[in-house]
Amino acid sequence: MQTEVLRVDRNNIDQKIIKKAADLLKKGELVAFPTETVYGLGASGLNDESCKNIFKTKNRPIDNPLILHISNIDMLYNLVEEVSEDAKKLFGLWPGPLTIIFKKSKLIPTTVTAGGDTVAIRFPVDEIARNIIEEAKIPIAAPSANISGRPSPTNASDCFFDLDGKIPLIVDGGESRIGIESTVIDLSEDIPTILRPGFYTLEMLREILPQVRLDDALVDDNVVPKSPGQKYKHYAPKARMQVYVGDRAADFIYKKARSYRSQGIRVGVLIFDDDMERFDDFYKISFGDRNDLRQMSHKLFAALRQMDKMGVDLILAEGVMDNNLGKSIMNRMKKSAAGNIEYL
Repeated sequence: MQTEVLRVDRNNIDQKIIKKAADLLKKGELVAFPTETVYGLGASGLNDESCKNIFKTKNRPIDNPLILHISNIDMLYNLVEEVSEDAKKLFGLWPGPLTIIFKKSKLIPTTVTAGGDTVAIRFPVDEIARNIIEEAKIPIAAPSANISGRPSPTNASDCFFDLDGKIPLIVDGGESRIGIESTVIDLSEDIPTILRPGFYTLEMLREILPQVRLDDALVDDNVVPKSPGQKYKHYAPKARMQVYVGDRAADFIYKKARSYRSQGIRVGVLIFDDDMERFDDFYKISFGDRNDLRQMSHKLFAALRQMDKMGVDLILAEGVMDNNLGKSIMNRMKKSAAGNIEYL
């Protein structure tokens, strides 16, 4: 299969490309497209065979449910059993990087829910994503457009690297604005529970739903995650990765980098702007301003993929404190580093 990449200008969206993507989806094909979080690998969300193809193409574990993407609130009501008052309160954050888990309706294929009785729904704000869904007039199942376990793609080039020859079309909308996946909140039980941290933080959601809590697995490594996908290795570069957090992190990374390099190890460094100069003789990428965590989240996955392209053996990365958006970033870094995080 030849994979076509078609560029769409967000300021002047080419509806011919949108229609081509929608037609392919309606025919049961897979299409990669941008969202504000990361690029998604889309399939018709009500077509069981198409959704099965997502799992095959990504090599995705079959017990990891898919998220259905909608283009307006009206689409939601056929997909879920009930819309609670808590859910309606969260609609103020839609469209946006928030996934809500509901009890599913009978319309939802078993493959989407991995056999469970709940379904995850997201209403993306990205103009290209919404145009495609609106043109297709069906909910689109769309996990990240990568091979499972790899860093999520935030641009069309990284999608192409993973999916070339496996899907017919990638819609190129430039870089994703946020760079990490949506916050996932479960409203299917009595207490609203965050299963995956994202752009919308615990602190932000508590302003709307004061009773919201974090899933126990997000605060205790010994607890099995309620969200099946959270138990798997994610976001991993090819190189081994170590993360250091604290006021002394940059100094510690510098010493470690020199030591490892003296052993013949190709070391890559992920740090912030104010420490870039001291690492001039290393492979390095900046997360940007250390006081701008949105910039860091935007750069994280692309930086991990770039380190792979540089061919490093080991990545030494500076992390951030585990609160607010930092919790979402560290959730991804922890998985990328297989838990190798040291607080200094």
